[in-house]
Amino acid sequence: MILTYRKATILDADLLIDIYNSSFYDDFVRYGECPGYGKSKNQMEQSILKFPKYIIIKDNIPVGVISLENKGNGQYHLGCLCIIPAYQGMGIGTQAFRHMLAIYSDWRQIILVTPSDKEQNRKFYTEKCGFNIGGKEMYGNVEVTYFILERNLKS
Repeated sequence: MILTYRKATILDADLLIDIYNSSFYDDFVRYGECPGYGKSKNQMEQSILKFPKYIIIKDNIPVGVISLENKGNGQYHLGCLCIIPAYQGMGIGTQAFRHMLAIYSDWRQIILVTPSDKEQNRKFYTEKCGFNIGGKEMYGNVEVTYFILERNLKS
């Protein structure tokens, strides 16, 4: 499968809102809240400026988004890796994550947060991407799990 990636610009705000809303609708319904769902155009534009986002494209169709925030010193936060439901389960997320590891080749640690009761996410991040579970806490009314991926770079 060949995927391409395009760095999002402010002009992509409406497209990103559509991808996020499609990807996170079930979470919004399930939990009554979801930080990725229901963003205004202004909120998405600000997010694009602050956190680089890459649009994942399959067969010329935007099917997802991946975003890593550089926290400095090789530390990153995976803020978003979402694939619209019709394209999930095809290996797109795994391939997109590996692509980001190549782009951010200085990474030492990547952290992400996802709802604790989402078995599909836990399996994806641990089995497909190599993350370890780092702990749990409450975020609003949702218990979330922290996932950590670490490596040692030789100086």
